[in-house]
Amino acid sequence: MWSIKLTDSQREAVRALIEGRDEVGPSLAGALEALDFARWDDLPDAALPWEHVSLLADAQGISEADVVWDLAAGLPATARPKLRSKALARRPRPAA
Repeated sequence: MWSIKLTDSQREAVRALIEGRDEVGPSLAGALEALDFARWDDLPDAALPWEHVSLLADAQGISEADVVWDLAAGLPATARPKLRSKALARRPRPAA
């Protein structure tokens, strides 16, 4: 997946190029839909269940930001136990 920043005029130019094609298949139709959602200021305010995010983070031993990232990527919203082998548990953690 690629991520780019476009000005409004660039976004409209890409839209015009796609719409100017004789046939718009599923990939280009998806690109047109993505262009519709490309305006950050047009998106509705998002709300996250922070209590649930905190619980998932604690259960997995990860940060809340990692949980949000996982949820945004479509991973299940259930806690997975943190698995560590005995060898990893004995190894000292590197200093940050």
